Amino acid sequence: MPYKTSLQKANDFSDIFQIVKKIVQDYLGKDQAGLLVGLSDLGVYGHAFLGAFYSMDANTIVINKRPLNNIKQKNPGLYNPYLFHVMLHEYMHSIGIFDEPEVRMLAYEITKKYFGKNHLATQMALDLEKFLPKLVLGTEFKTPEDMSIEFISGIDRDNTGYIM
Repeated sequence: MPYKTSLQKANDFSDIFQIVKKIVQDYLGKDQAGLLVGLSDLGVYGHAFLGAFYSMDANTIVINKRPLNNIKQKNPGLYNPYLFHVMLHEYMHSIGIFDEPEVRMLAYEITKKYFGKNHLATQMALDLEKFLPKLVLGTEFKTPEDMSIEFISGIDRDNTGYIM
């Protein structure tokens, strides 16, 4: 199934993560096994928020669930492209690319190649700020009440088939 269709039909984090892994493997020839993905409330401040981060020590991508939930409620058409973009960006960190300008450039190049320049995920990779007015979550920073990480089970299907 073409990647555009796969992303459009993706039902969960695992589906999108598999697309990210396949595309990065095809484009860069690299893979990161055993990666964990979790959700946490990392807070927001108006137009500024941390979408996600990669923890090298824990081999974990932590995604900010507050903007993600806001997108799902207010503009569900952006949900899969946004989640793909965030996961792609952090996945590239997990394979050893830590220079932010390089990761941003690669995210755009990769997304453009596999989805086309007019796809929402490509447009987000080019200029996420253009979409931020749709993601505004308030004007004051509110410290998250609970920053615990909710891990997503079965995220790395290709590398967890041995677990019963």
